[in-house]
Amino acid sequence: TTHFLIATVPPKMAALSMTSGVALGSRAVAGRKVTARKAIASKPRASVAVRASGDRKWNFSAGPAVLPLDVLEDAKEDLINYKGTGMSVMEMSHRGKDFMKIAEEAEADLRELVGIPANYKVLFLQGGASSQFAAIPMNIAPEGGVADFILTGAWGKKAYAEAGKYMTANLAASSKDSNFSTIPDVSDWKLTKDAKFVHICSNETIGGVEFKEVPDVGDVPLVADMSSNYLSKPIDVEKYGIIYGGVQKNIGPAGMAIVIVREDLIGETHPLCPTMFDYKLMADNDSMYNTPPCWTMYTSGLVFKKLIKMGGLEAVEKMNEEKAKILYDAIDGSDGYYVNPVDKKYRSLMNVPFTLGGGEDLEKKFLKEAAAAGFESLKGHRSVGGARASIYNAMPKEGVQALVDFMADFKAAN
Repeated sequence: TTHFLIATVPPKMAALSMTSGVALGSRAVAGRKVTARKAIASKPRASVAVRASGDRKWNFSAGPAVLPLDVLEDAKEDLINYKGTGMSVMEMSHRGKDFMKIAEEAEADLRELVGIPANYKVLFLQGGASSQFAAIPMNIAPEGGVADFILTGAWGKKAYAEAGKYMTANLAASSKDSNFSTIPDVSDWKLTKDAKFVHICSNETIGGVEFKEVPDVGDVPLVADMSSNYLSKPIDVEKYGIIYGGVQKNIGPAGMAIVIVREDLIGETHPLCPTMFDYKLMADNDSMYNTPPCWTMYTSGLVFKKLIKMGGLEAVEKMNEEKAKILYDAIDGSDGYYVNPVDKKYRSLMNVPFTLGGGEDLEKKFLKEAAAAGFESLKGHRSVGGARASIYNAMPKEGVQALVDFMADFKAAN
């Protein structure tokens, strides 16, 4: 039986971080009674999956994904009446002073958090990362030409296929022969002289493969899809021409992409480029050529502020390394009961796929019992099967430990 307690949280606990060993059913606020779960519960350990509030699960979804609980609480407080305006953020004009302040603070905080130089534009765009597969070649290769693609998984493949509609897409390297379980050595890349850009996916969400260093591609602009590891670690922006990604995995609600683009790369577009894909136009209009994804911008801004308060991306990376180690150690120490197929040098800190050595029937039983125990969305992507735990910034260490405990109990019983 899992034990619960009711605690009145003192003021000094109000700033309890999401990395704490005790999960709170609602945000810790001075003087408010909250439902909390003891860090250690009695057997069976699988029962610790559901949070103390009774309606919050450990959410390992690859996206849309878990958001910080205190951010959700802040958004909840502002949902009906934002800062005394008498309106929700979802209702107010994007041209009004209240939302303009939200947008300005979001960009300023993102620039501070990442360390974005002044010669890079920050764009908050509708359509997610997949729209950028077309927008990028239309903006930085207006007359066509050749772009080199490094394929390390499903999302790199999609970017490669889309770019081929507007220019020559060269397959410079691929790890397909290893079932996308590694990253080809840079020395083996067949790069094109005078290419318009080199494209990588810095973290493949489905396969769980992550670049650990920024590849050196010379003077050619490096373009990186960072959708699933955006803001999970420090970013050396000046090594890239374009950084882009959807926010629904590691930043905010679905519905927006953030593009960081060096300003000398924009200004001309492909003749068929839609107005809404024109980076220069969007930059000149502060991402508000039309109505932007207001609620997603607002919520993402709350996340930026939280990450700054946590100590910035260096602190976030350390937290993520600790969480990932817990899970990978459990997999590697299971004597083949659980298997992660990825080259250890390139294992993702964000997305951890694994299979069960006992076969598909055992995997189905594992996933069924995990879901019943309160672990959400552990099923692997439909294209590869197995299981996958996405442990983004907002997944606390306690959630990863609860999963590892469940995995150990399942192994012992099966």
